[in-house]
Order: sequence, then structure tokens, then C-alpha cells
Amino acid sequence: MSASDTVWLFTRYGLGEGPAELQQQLVVKYLTLALESGKLPAKVLFYTEGVRLACSGSPVLSQLRELEKRGVELVLCHTCLSYFGLLDQVQVGVVGGMGDILEALNQAAKVVAL
Repeated sequence: MSASDTVWLFTRYGLGEGPAELQQQLVVKYLTLALESGKLPAKVLFYTEGVRLACSGSPVLSQLRELEKRGVELVLCHTCLSYFGLLDQVQVGVVGGMGDILEALNQAAKVVAL
């Protein structure tokens, strides 16, 4: 199995269950180290609070832009963006539906929920 068979799934505005500031520090560190390693997934999926990571004000916009530059597809849940009123604040990735997310999960050899 290679990284190209892998999908990362973000459902939070950060990593883990700690304080919000710590969660955001951890997601910055994770994505920065992943970019440095060069071991990247085929896709990164965002739903529920995770969609905030790809919107204005996110601490990881530069890392997500770099992932896209390197060919990683970023897919954001339209329903979630709409629910949070963020459709006009998307800065990176493509807005898709839950069907797109389901298809990506079903095709992945490995899913890493972050």
C-alpha cells in the first residue's frame, strides 16, 4: 500500500480532544511534518467542523495550498459549509457532496481519521 492509496479525514478544527489552541497547534505541526516527509495522501476530506480548516482564518491554509500544489485533492462537504455559513469563505480545495466523500472513502486502501 502506498500513500497514493491513502485518504486523510478531518472532522475537527484541529487535532485531538484538547483545548482549541492546542488542537490548532497540533494540526499545523502534523501538516508541516507531513509535507516535509513527502509521504502524502491521494486525498484529504473535510466534513463537520473539519471544513473550517480550509476556510478564511484557518491556521493551515499555507500547508493545504502546498498539498494541492503537490497533487493532493482536497474535498470539502457542501452541507457542512452551508450549515456553518462558510460557503463564501472557502480558500482551498473543492466543494463536494457527501457522495464525493463516500466514494473517496470506499476507494481508499487506507483511511486515516485525524
